[in-house]
Amino acid sequence: MATTISIMAAGVAACGIGNSGESGRTTQNRVGTMDEQQATKRAEEIIHQAVDGMVPKPTLKRIGPAPVGPCLADDNAAATGRRQVGLTYQLTDVPGSAAKQLLRHARDAWVKEGYTFTSSDADWSVPFPKFFMRTPTDDFWMNGLIGPTNKETGEGIAAISVTSPCFAGAASTPSGAGPAGYRTSPGTSDAEHRVLGHSSRIYEALGVRHQPGTDDGVSRVEDGADVLVHHTWSTVPLGAEARKGALRRGRDSLGGAGWDVRVLSPQGDEETIVARHPADGSLARVAASADGSVRVAVTAVEHEGDRPA
Repeated sequence: MATTISIMAAGVAACGIGNSGESGRTTQNRVGTMDEQQATKRAEEIIHQAVDGMVPKPTLKRIGPAPVGPCLADDNAAATGRRQVGLTYQLTDVPGSAAKQLLRHARDAWVKEGYTFTSSDADWSVPFPKFFMRTPTDDFWMNGLIGPTNKETGEGIAAISVTSPCFAGAASTPSGAGPAGYRTSPGTSDAEHRVLGHSSRIYEALGVRHQPGTDDGVSRVEDGADVLVHHTWSTVPLGAEARKGALRRGRDSLGGAGWDVRVLSPQGDEETIVARHPADGSLARVAASADGSVRVAVTAVEHEGDRPA
């Protein structure tokens, strides 16, 4: 059975205001004038630059939450209400053996547009390659990867994602800030962007306000030869039924997005959810805490080439 996959663009534009191109790589909008409509139009244009002319021709199946969400790179998201657009599509209704061919077409099309890699090009010798790019004129971030459906034969589903820079939105109260709404410097690694992206999707799935705490945020830990990047946060305390509902929504959202989800040793009626992302290997843990909140932790391995020079 085909495995669904969920991608957040590997990088999120730093919250400095970006420009929005309206007709390809040579067109730039004035700094600070991009809005939701323009960001969505540009993101859709970048998607179609990748898929137009593909053979075999795929069907675009959008996955993930609503395309407009909170700005992940905003250090003052609660006060500014800044937003960004993220579009992710699976390339479906084609043979699984064509996934790599379609992904290479997307890469070539974006290179032709003048877009640049944020890390090295994909390793096309492996069965399930992935790549990360950005548009240098208006700072949209893109990635492409293959979610395996049959590891023995190398068949899979290709997917591509585009994330816009942040743009102005309606201000909100501090209690409405998402857990990923904090400062990320322009030198933030792709691994940090991955955990922030996954955290943001879990936050939207739980549907419960974030409770800022002293142990929130991103940390990096050396584990032998590996460097692990963690992002942790908690919801506000909840009643038993509300907490069960949030955990259920988190479990269902992760499973529906293709994560390998397991429920570990539930105590009473409380679930502890552990999940692994099928493409990038990130791990997520969603569990009830003693104070009645739901605690979320997302971990990714920082690979060589993840951190910008």
